[in-house]
Amino acid sequence: MSIRRADSLGGRAAIVGIGATEFSKDSGRSELKLAVEAVRAALDDAGLTPADVDGLVTFTMDTSPEITVAQAAGIGELSFFSRIHYGGGAACATVQQAALAVASGIADVVVCYRAFNERSGRRFGSGVQRREPTAEGAALGWNLPYGLLTPASWVAMAARRYLHAYGLGPEVFGRVAVLDRRHAARNPAAYFHGKPITLADHAASRWIVDPLRLLDCCQETDGGQALVVTSVERARDLPRPPAVVVAAAQGAGRSQEQMTSYYRDGLTGLPETAVVARQLWRSSGLSPADIDVGILYDHFTPFVLMQLEEFGFCGPGEGGAFVAADALPLNTHGGQLGEAYLHGMNGIAEAVRQIRGTSVNQVAGAARTLVTAGTGVPTSGLVLGADG
Repeated sequence: MSIRRADSLGGRAAIVGIGATEFSKDSGRSELKLAVEAVRAALDDAGLTPADVDGLVTFTMDTSPEITVAQAAGIGELSFFSRIHYGGGAACATVQQAALAVASGIADVVVCYRAFNERSGRRFGSGVQRREPTAEGAALGWNLPYGLLTPASWVAMAARRYLHAYGLGPEVFGRVAVLDRRHAARNPAAYFHGKPITLADHAASRWIVDPLRLLDCCQETDGGQALVVTSVERARDLPRPPAVVVAAAQGAGRSQEQMTSYYRDGLTGLPETAVVARQLWRSSGLSPADIDVGILYDHFTPFVLMQLEEFGFCGPGEGGAFVAADALPLNTHGGQLGEAYLHGMNGIAEAVRQIRGTSVNQVAGAARTLVTAGTGVPTSGLVLGADG
């Protein structure tokens, strides 16, 4: 089983194009139009055309089917199309799926996309509404009657236990928010461009669900993001420096549920992230010391700290101190707290910019980036690197 040994995907595919719409609170257009705009922008960035594309990958939650996006974007026949489940946990897995298709010869050029009107349309933060009966819904049913109705409330349970277990205060969460907003303030594409915050601002923001305050919670965003994946060999003939897929992984832990895995042995970690971390390090041959930039999924600040710990950047309970020490450049685009909430796809784009050397918050000599996807759910991750 690959979960116990290195895989051979690394070095066989690369991200060669990134494209996005503007990030807003009211796009004024359909989610399909957002998806098509992002796809076309990514192809333009890659120096490719719709005619070059023979594969598409998106999320199960996306409302724009692959064949509809293909038709609207002027893409012809498809030899590969796929969708990944579990909300934001799918982000890096879309690239993994594309890389697998390219590496196996099933497709030559695959575009990964995600588009939604998450502020002006369906707002995920509003919680469970009109859910169809499913086995997943049955798991949520154990928690809904007690008031755990929204993502913030689900995360707050783990966050409160984390603070108790390590004798910490909620200011450790605030350090993530301050860091993200510092980077967003210098990013013209970010919704919070020019608007840094302090720890005092974090402490003064209103409660959402104790111990989470408003500034611990990601934005709600309208927008689209797309990524173009092809072989490393083909990438070398294209205009932009490729971001090579050094390693890619998915992970689900024991007793895994969607955001409500309360029946595990403990609530202070993210076992699904640990599965991804082991596979990324095993397959890439790298360790935390080899990573130049971390783009960590930040829908809620506590889970950023837990991810740092699961990946081995620091010990249990030490994530807040690690962030405070600026020990690793993190979320240099501003993250989902500061730039936009695009289910992590905008974070992958930032990792590509760091490899290219074009980020507005560029880390000098960045050659390897770690990217993670949604946490609290079955998740995924990537290590991207410079070619050669």
